Amino acid sequence: MAIHFPRPFQHRHPPVRSVNELDAEQATVGQRAADAVARVVGSWPFILTQSAILVVWVILNVAAWLQHWDPYPFILMNLVLSLQAAYTAPMIMMSQNRQAARDRLEAHNDYLTNLRAEEEIRAVLDHLAAQDRALLEILQKMSGNGGGHPLSSPQSYVEGATPPPPPPRPQGDGETGNAGEAGLPA
Repeated sequence: MAIHFPRPFQHRHPPVRSVNELDAEQATVGQRAADAVARVVGSWPFILTQSAILVVWVILNVAAWLQHWDPYPFILMNLVLSLQAAYTAPMIMMSQNRQAARDRLEAHNDYLTNLRAEEEIRAVLDHLAAQDRALLEILQKMSGNGGGHPLSSPQSYVEGATPPPPPPRPQGDGETGNAGEAGLPA
């Protein structure tokens, strides 16, 4: 019986590329701007700076150190904050939509990578199974040459993966005729 191995595995896919690089290459100017706005507006420095500006605005208008340009109900400040919210909210949503699309692309890329890995693992397992068959055949040929050879049952090595039991220990010490271990009382 001839030993046969599976054909060598051929990689039939392009090299794996980073989703981040692909996303950065395909981003338009508007998408990059939306990401930048979302990155800045969603940061602690922006929140702290805006809070400081609003506190200064209120103090200057209440204390009247300068001319009251926006008296107490702070209508101008509300208008500025409303304009800011009207423009930043859609940009943040555009950035979130783009992030969601990028996440879907990354999930699909992970799925394809898992399929490739499964195919390669299957090829490795097929090759290991062929090696097992080849080793079994070699063991059977070796055991066929000598009747009392310790490899007389190669199938047990492959299937059970347990070594043969040790040879029986001699009973007695040979000199005193004790039935126990050599040199020990019975």
